[in-house]
Amino acid sequence: MTASGTQESSALQHDSPHGTGVGSLANPRFELMPFDSIEEQVSHLPDGATITITASPTLGLEDTIDWSERLAEQGYEIIPHVAARYVRDEAHLAEISKRLIDVGVTDIFVPGGDREEPIGEFDSAYQLLTALDDIEYDFEEVGITGYPEGHSFLSDETLADSMQQKAPYATYLTTQICYDPQTILEWTDDVRDRGIDLPVEVGIPGVMKYQRLIGISRKVGVGDSVRFLQKTTGIVGFIKQFLGSRGKYTPDTLVDELEPYVHDPDHSIRGLHIYTFNQVPDTEAWRLARLE
Repeated sequence: MTASGTQESSALQHDSPHGTGVGSLANPRFELMPFDSIEEQVSHLPDGATITITASPTLGLEDTIDWSERLAEQGYEIIPHVAARYVRDEAHLAEISKRLIDVGVTDIFVPGGDREEPIGEFDSAYQLLTALDDIEYDFEEVGITGYPEGHSFLSDETLADSMQQKAPYATYLTTQICYDPQTILEWTDDVRDRGIDLPVEVGIPGVMKYQRLIGISRKVGVGDSVRFLQKTTGIVGFIKQFLGSRGKYTPDTLVDELEPYVHDPDHSIRGLHIYTFNQVPDTEAWRLARLE
């Protein structure tokens, strides 16, 4: 990790809501998974909330698109994940795009996808982005992935080259989950130094039990963040925080330390993307308490 000792000692608190600037929490993006619980989860969000819907390796894209249509028709701002490895071919991409545009979706997020083998002709987000550029259906916003901590299976050089390729086809970046504000800020500095000026939606965890959060974090390959989560105040301090928070993580200080950089032109952080992992009630109760 690259955080300084001072930042490490302060970058993880789990007490009651604190801090002052919370403008970034006024209208964040809420990421949900297209499982059976999604309808009940959405019921806890405000009318017109911005919701991103992931693509599942087990369900494919159909559930993502189906829920995108249903929730868009209910008045939510929907951003579906159109994962490249889940799209069969250009005709399938055109069909997906038409369905989304017909219900008013103007923003999509294009990751590579978690499948080891693609179901069709698109092996990468770049390939799908170039195909998207050739079809008749246009989206106002197209997001691509950023990795502040790198990737488990890809080198930093490969990630940088990939972003350089994809950036001309995108309008913003959304970062993988990260708990360390300094790592996020240093990553944005590096992205700007490479000449990429896309605005950033910073991915942060929602409120959930430590054990679940750490398990998810390891599964998605953010081991450095897990180690940061555990080492910020030493193991004794971590245990005290775990017990004092009744076993739940809240991203208070992460939000507070990022807040001064939201809309700052040097970092171009335009908002927060909350990974809820379909644990909306606790996350939304925390967010509303912070706004009060």
